[in-house]
Amino acid sequence: MTVKKRPPLKRHPSLQPLSREHHFSLLLCWKIRKGLEKGVEIPRMEEYLKTVWDKQIAEHFQIEEDYVFPVLPADHPGVQKAIREHKTLKRLFSTKKYSIKTLNRIEETMEAHIRFEERELFPEAQKVATAEEWERLEEAHDTPIAEVQWDDEFWV
Repeated sequence: MTVKKRPPLKRHPSLQPLSREHHFSLLLCWKIRKGLEKGVEIPRMEEYLKTVWDKQIAEHFQIEEDYVFPVLPADHPGVQKAIREHKTLKRLFSTKKYSIKTLNRIEETMEAHIRFEERELFPEAQKVATAEEWERLEEAHDTPIAEVQWDDEFWV
């Protein structure tokens, strides 16, 4: 059986910082999986995840909602799906006390959400965005939000 290789996705330069942040979040999903495999105490992982939410992901979501999603009609099914997923992830990250179920849901929901935005929503936005819309995004967000540095590398 031959596996069909996907061609690399060409990203508009204005979207590249957001795509780099998606890479950080995919690494976060990997860290969750590794932590669970190793039996790491849930509070250690929870502290890290809540910090990443506060310092990275919440701002990333806001930028997408303010500058990327409005490129498409508000009733666009992809925009509606992305907004629902943002709300779900916000609720999951805001859970008072994490459990294994919470960690699994964050990991699964986040990975699927990123794949959806990268493979479907961003390409749709690239087709219709104007130069002015790209410029507004670049003015608001021209470099990726820095990845959170963390001393307790529970995933190693």
